Amino acid sequence: MTAGPAESAAMARARELGASVLGTTSPNPPVGAVVLDADGAVVGEGATSPPGGPHAEVHALAQAGERARGGTAVVTLEPCAHTGRTGPCADALLAAGVARVLVAVPEPTGLAGGGAERLRAAGVDVEVGVEREAAEDGALAAWLTGARAGRPFVVWKAGATLDGRVAAADGTSRWITGPVARAAVHRLRAGCDAVLVGSGTVLADDPQLTVRDADGRDAARQPLRVVHDRRGRVPAGARVLDGAAPTLVSRADGPAGLLAELFDRDVRRVLLEGGPTLAAAFLREGLVDEVLVHLAPKLLGAGPSLVGDLGISTIGAALSLELREVTPLGGDVQIRLRPTGHTGVGPRADGRD
Repeated sequence: MTAGPAESAAMARARELGASVLGTTSPNPPVGAVVLDADGAVVGEGATSPPGGPHAEVHALAQAGERARGGTAVVTLEPCAHTGRTGPCADALLAAGVARVLVAVPEPTGLAGGGAERLRAAGVDVEVGVEREAAEDGALAAWLTGARAGRPFVVWKAGATLDGRVAAADGTSRWITGPVARAAVHRLRAGCDAVLVGSGTVLADDPQLTVRDADGRDAARQPLRVVHDRRGRVPAGARVLDGAAPTLVSRADGPAGLLAELFDRDVRRVLLEGGPTLAAAFLREGLVDEVLVHLAPKLLGAGPSLVGDLGISTIGAALSLELREVTPLGGDVQIRLRPTGHTGVGPRADGRD
């Protein structure tokens, strides 16, 4: 599907709006919407509110007012046609008198589907699939994984030296990367519903796992802190239990069981910050959807490696990843990748976290 210059710019803006509310809308999708008037000028924009609040289209239409009549609505996800905590967005678009609706991603669920059909039946020109790939790769990726696979989307983030070490031989690991990369981690946490580590990371590093703003203050909204601790090793005085944010200590049976538990809690985007062992467990089961590696221009030559044993013994069986983006972070580099398959190796026989 193609769009004109004004519509394409509006769709890019709609994706930005959706990304701006990541981590605040689950279990609802983080949708962005832009309304153009009949002359193609932007007259309204909006993003999904937290559950129970207005959807993106409603915000954009309220800002546009009468200027929406005869205009175009550009939306990252097909407008819903059902009544939940709020009314159908398709009906709101009809009431506003828009003449055209451009949609990036069709609604994947039967419950909310039918919005495009309802709009077309009322005489609205509707195009679905406009710049779909970019929208599916962006803010909607996690929600779509939940809708299609019934589990949260997992982002594995790791900081390492150029030789792939996540700590020195003596166990020290603070400040592998610089302040710009560390600030990026806080922004990443803010866009997730949960931050996950294993009990080994809690014992070794005692992280707090909260989100702090640019001034170092705790953010108003904190994601769920999750510790996978099947053997009850987390001490009562651990910082992750300090009350600064909600915390779940889970004894779930492996990564799949843990993700099922989180999905039932309306978690749709998980940031996996655990160490090499937990990362390997998720990778072995094909449960990592995105990889973010922060590489520091340092060499250690010894110490724990980026990831633990994946059960791979030959180069032909290596887990391949597709490079999506390389971003400088001060003196460090962020590499964003997506796995193109999985190891084909199941969980460890000992079930360790």
